[in-house]
Amino acid sequence: MKLLLHTCCAPCSVYCIDSLREEKIEPTVFWYNPNIHPYQEYKARRDCLKEYTKSIGVEAIFEEDYGLDNFCKAVVHDLENRCTTYCYPVRLAKTMQYAKEHGFDTVSTTLLVSPYQKHDDIRKIGEDLAKKYGVSFLYRDFRIGFREGQNKARELGLYMQKYCGCIFSEEDRYSKQIEKDKETIIHNIKK
Repeated sequence: MKLLLHTCCAPCSVYCIDSLREEKIEPTVFWYNPNIHPYQEYKARRDCLKEYTKSIGVEAIFEEDYGLDNFCKAVVHDLENRCTTYCYPVRLAKTMQYAKEHGFDTVSTTLLVSPYQKHDDIRKIGEDLAKKYGVSFLYRDFRIGFREGQNKARELGLYMQKYCGCIFSEEDRYSKQIEKDKETIIHNIKK
């Protein structure tokens, strides 16, 4: 099996790579994430992944596309479903295409490690695109190792992002904090 592993960031790759290696599968990491914004976040994740893969001897391919304009145009009319209508399919399709053109027979993704992602949708999109591109989609429920991978990433000093990746997920992160701050203020006023 020649596996191309779509990778969103170094911390999410830790358990996936370790787990695949335990199965005697040596992945090649593929970076393609035009949904990650702003640019400093994109760069921090990419550069951390470059350093990490080099340190553990994993081949890595970096397909550069900081795609803010295309991302915004694609998701603006349906922000609630952006993950399933754009973020997952665009990244997995590019990975499948690269795999097909460069002799990889199988694709998987580190998105499958996160308990915060829409796991069933990722699996379906991956399987559908695999048929289209004529490669296999290796499904693994890596979520079992999410905490283990995150802990190891912290121990290694890897850059740990605070949100999924797109500008709207960052907004969600802060909007929750704003609501929490409002509740604290109201609670303190009532005292």
